[in-house]
Amino acid sequence: MQPLTGILPVAPTPFHESGEVDQDGMRRVLDCVIDQGVDAICILANYSEQFVLSDEERALLTRLSLEHVAGRVPVIVTVSHFSTQIVVDRAREAEQMGAGMLMMMPPYHGVGLVPSEVGIFEHFAAVSDAISIPIMVQDAPLSGVTLSVPLLVRMAKEIANVSYFKMEMPFAADKLAALIEAGGDDIIGPFDGEEAATLLADLDAGCTGTMTSVLQPELIRPIVMDYLAGDVDSALAQWQSALPLINHENRQCGLRAAKTVMKHGGVIASDHVRHPLKPMSDRTRDRLLQLAAERDLIALRWGK
Repeated sequence: MQPLTGILPVAPTPFHESGEVDQDGMRRVLDCVIDQGVDAICILANYSEQFVLSDEERALLTRLSLEHVAGRVPVIVTVSHFSTQIVVDRAREAEQMGAGMLMMMPPYHGVGLVPSEVGIFEHFAAVSDAISIPIMVQDAPLSGVTLSVPLLVRMAKEIANVSYFKMEMPFAADKLAALIEAGGDDIIGPFDGEEAATLLADLDAGCTGTMTSVLQPELIRPIVMDYLAGDVDSALAQWQSALPLINHENRQCGLRAAKTVMKHGGVIASDHVRHPLKPMSDRTRDRLLQLAAERDLIALRWGK
């Protein structure tokens, strides 16, 4: 597989109002995301509400997604878990089903239960030894785990399939720059996240792509591609245009934003989020839909 650049957004998991997984809705989500012109799709990530899915639902969604996408774009399957053996099993299963890449957070289970750097290294190495597709390391504040640049560089150099990195901690640009400088050619895919809230700084630091939600990939991808092509002024202007919606999603809506816009766009029937998550306020939803309509988002009109 050629190194991925551009935008690799996280697909939401649609639910019926009853809380059950909406399988037909998932297929429609995937089709809509492909129509947004993405470079790959990530499933079962935090913005997919992976933390409220059962193991059976994860397996169902992995198979459904890979069969429905059917190679139209690469699919990145998130396999994070505290247990190394469970992650290895998930990784093998995802590769066998046709995943193009895996994404993993470091093992964590609360502040008092964080493995040593040796344990973290061995965790990723065990997965790499079990599969033959790239692994994206997700370095996110949610885990509470500090992944030092020397550790990440060692992983990139010594673990065969660790080659992509999604950086979304505070001051991500500085960490990206340090990682790229120290890791050199072993850092194949330095990516940012956080809904592209820091995208220009991260591009300045050397990132080659972003993993956002599926809210507005068609507006964010050109920012990355223009920047990589050397047209920094165009990238900056487009980022400034997209920033009010980026900020509203990142700071006010979270994972609910894409589902709400997709519901209003006829992609899915419900924007239900599983308890203990709660729907956003009417005030927040109204501003979201206003900003989305002003930008004529594909997701807001795809199913109409």
